[in-house]
Amino acid sequence: MAVQKITINEFLQMPSNYLLLDVRSPSEFAYAHISGAISFPLFSDEERKVIGTAYKQESREKAIKIGLTYFGPKMANMVGDVEAIIANFKATENPKKSTEFSSPSIPKIVVHCWRGGMRSAAVAWLLDLYGYNIYTIVGGYKTYRNWVLAQFEKSYNFKVIGGYTGSGKTELLAALQKAGETIIDLEGLAHHKGSAFGNLGEPTQPSQEMFENRVAAALHTNSNAIIWLEDESKRIGNVNMPASLYSYKQLAPIYFIDIPFEERLKHIITGYGKFEKDKLVAAIMRIKKRLGGLETKNAINFLIEDDIKSCFEILLRYYDKCYLKGLHQRENLPLQLNTVACATVNATKNAASVLSLK
Repeated sequence: MAVQKITINEFLQMPSNYLLLDVRSPSEFAYAHISGAISFPLFSDEERKVIGTAYKQESREKAIKIGLTYFGPKMANMVGDVEAIIANFKATENPKKSTEFSSPSIPKIVVHCWRGGMRSAAVAWLLDLYGYNIYTIVGGYKTYRNWVLAQFEKSYNFKVIGGYTGSGKTELLAALQKAGETIIDLEGLAHHKGSAFGNLGEPTQPSQEMFENRVAAALHTNSNAIIWLEDESKRIGNVNMPASLYSYKQLAPIYFIDIPFEERLKHIITGYGKFEKDKLVAAIMRIKKRLGGLETKNAINFLIEDDIKSCFEILLRYYDKCYLKGLHQRENLPLQLNTVACATVNATKNAASVLSLK
């Protein structure tokens, strides 16, 4: 067998029966990577730094020699690690993964580094020598990033779920998906619910680059479908929606879920009232400047006095004003807006109401 070079488009069109090994350093992988990749670093962060310094200050040949001194002792363990990874995939109970490497017994393995250079070539050579079916991505992760950014310049058939805070928009998206519709949960991909309180109960947010990778992968998978999104602002916690994608979203039809204030207040209290007071106070303080000193003080005092309802009433009215302002930033709102009157926050019923207007 010989190592086969494939383009990024050929990689993306491959059937799912492959193992994707990212041989960049641990910190490079942690910052951002191709969805589904496994970190399989050829060099540690410190080793990469030493090699890079030698390359810049001495010569390419010196850097290669240092790299080889690191690589040589690792080779047997790297082969063993790949065997363990494959065995783990075979043993999993996940239906997709359980068949992924069952035939042939030696799977296709795709290896990549930053630019498809020496790191991926070295690991590909080793695994090919051992007998695996090896592919490398021409241009490596850098080429993938160019592909990611290109996805945001394409046009998509978006439909947008809007509504004031507490309308259960995320749950409604899930109900639409259960009904057979295609959705992209941007908040789920961002690990943040969008407001100053949006990080509560969520994992650490991905980097901007990783968020873009996730969004691009979701768009690519569903590019020919009607895609339902939530009406997000440009910023979702610490990450930003790509500018062109946000512009397309602003031009799409919006289905505004119109639910009474009291019903939304109940939903918000159920969702956020369970969190520790110090975390809620910290979130309130993050919007102090926009909320105003008096309302901030009142909201915190109500919270301290265990009057959660009065606290959240202040916050909900604030967010209603913010959302209304954002809603009216659309240039053709009268033509885009579809109001869906709903009595309560009931994802299944409200999804059916939305689909009746589709």
